Amino acid sequence: MNRNQVLPQVQLLAEPSALKKVDFCAPQTYLGTGFLSITDLPRLTEEASGVLKGDGFHWIIQTHFEDSPGSEPLQTMDLGLKGRIHLICQRCSQDCAVDLDEKRRFLLLATEQDADDYPVEDEEREALVASQHFNLLETIEDEILLSLPLIPKHPEGVCEPHASSFGGDAEEGLSEKPENPFNILKNMKKN
Repeated sequence: MNRNQVLPQVQLLAEPSALKKVDFCAPQTYLGTGFLSITDLPRLTEEASGVLKGDGFHWIIQTHFEDSPGSEPLQTMDLGLKGRIHLICQRCSQDCAVDLDEKRRFLLLATEQDADDYPVEDEEREALVASQHFNLLETIEDEILLSLPLIPKHPEGVCEPHASSFGGDAEEGLSEKPENPFNILKNMKKN
């Protein structure tokens, strides 16, 4: 590829089906934006506690070629994600809105070996293998899943106690002695 060559820029379509086969091996750059609802992303749908109107993620993709000393220019992809998903709060077991605003940079390499050889220490870019049928939708879903908190919870002081966890009035529950689980076995033995 001639270093002075101006590459055509292709506008990505926003439909999920169009994002499943993007040709990152072609000598062109890409630009695209869109919105993916939670239901467009099957693995994310499994994680969601519910889907409310407006839940989903706005995405923006832009690729460009960077000069690389001593070799062909390297293709870089910038991915921006911003949106909301509802998960179960681990404090109160209620719905919890989780907002994400992530930016990632990827280096698109020609082979699996090139990607394996890419230094893991590079915190600015992650290596991906470019292909003629690159599944960009799957990559977007992967990055959202990786960005989700391990333990989702409301901000401090927002959680409401879950009624079933106290069995009624909290003070009343403290004064009562819990039933001994072995009483059931004792009664079974008598019968």
